[in-house]
Amino acid sequence: MEALLASAIGLLTAVGIYLMLRLRTYPVILGLTFLSYAVNLFIFVSGRLAVNAAPIVGTTDAPADPLPQALVLTAIVISFGMTAVIMIMAIGGHLQAGHDRIDLDEDKA
Repeated sequence: MEALLASAIGLLTAVGIYLMLRLRTYPVILGLTFLSYAVNLFIFVSGRLAVNAAPIVGTTDAPADPLPQALVLTAIVISFGMTAVIMIMAIGGHLQAGHDRIDLDEDKA
């Protein structure tokens, strides 16, 4: 189980970094989304996966840690808001320039 999660985190990270290195805005946004998924999985796994363990102290012998679950929930909300803001900025840039390329050189325009 740990190897499967580690490979999923590694794959999501690799895909996210690859997409973030593209010179177009929408793949960069997808790359940030994949990278946030990888970070969320990493935080969730860092709380030690336990089967049938309640996150309430006193109900079982070895309770699950509720802090990573709360952190992941907060990170999901923040990444959704960040994605919405970046999408609005990308749509505005596309409407203004007519394309979604990221031009680092101003001579080519």
